[in-house]
Amino acid sequence: MRIEYPEFGAHRRPEGPRDPGDAWVITDEGERYWGRYGAAGLLAYDRSRGVLLQHRVSWSHHGNTWGLPGGARHQGESACDGALREAQEEAGVPDDAVRARLESVLDLDVWTYTTLVGDVVEPFEPVISDPESRALEWVALDEITGRPLHPGFADAWPRLRALLEVRPAVVVDAANVIGSVPDGWWRDRAGAAARLIERVSSLAVAGVDASALDLAEQTWFPEFSVVVEGQAKAVDAAADGVRIVRAAASGDDAIVDEARRLVESGRQVSVVTSDRELTDRSRALGAEVHGTRWLLDLLPAAP
Repeated sequence: MRIEYPEFGAHRRPEGPRDPGDAWVITDEGERYWGRYGAAGLLAYDRSRGVLLQHRVSWSHHGNTWGLPGGARHQGESACDGALREAQEEAGVPDDAVRARLESVLDLDVWTYTTLVGDVVEPFEPVISDPESRALEWVALDEITGRPLHPGFADAWPRLRALLEVRPAVVVDAANVIGSVPDGWWRDRAGAAARLIERVSSLAVAGVDASALDLAEQTWFPEFSVVVEGQAKAVDAAADGVRIVRAAASGDDAIVDEARRLVESGRQVSVVTSDRELTDRSRALGAEVHGTRWLLDLLPAAP
């Protein structure tokens, strides 16, 4: 394997500082893959319009084909950040317009390509913002295979399409989780809830290993709902990736209502509780149930 840095002409990327990731990885057999540190692309999914596709210019690798906005990851950059940056650079995808759902990784040992599947939460119109695109279009799911597709995307599309129907969500019984660790939470229940929500937010942003959710692929970003009750309802917290549900009366009833809402909207729901009665009620809705230890093992260490 060797690394080769191309000479970018005026018809390609503008001259100037170049990240060391902008290079070809060339195998001993002569196969070429763009991105010294791997590459990443964004599959932005709008349920009403389909998937955002890029028609690649003729001079690009596999030119004149349709695929996902994406490119080489920068040095030290996560796959998620790389996919979102490339989508912004190539298609004008606005900040916060897409919520990450999962990462699917093609690992060839010498090179990786990560597809970030994300749901459009703020509708937008794509903008051709660099010379690598001939066109950008929202394409309905049933029409995608009718386009001349980039071979890598063509191979991945059947698997990725099936994953678009999988939308995991996790409902957390905050009182039960907090109460499982004797760390003095009874002296400040709102403060304990705030600390839990902060840790759940970190997990929501970092993602959950697929094996923990009994799902395929590598990393998922479930929707998290944390249900608080009693004195913990006074929690003052705003956290990325977490919906805070303040129980009006019974915490158990609020958890069941939230799980029911998510199940009815088509999510694959996991309820986190070690309460036996709540476990039975949650399973009756079709939700999976995990004990508090399951979540505690996933969360980052408490500060």
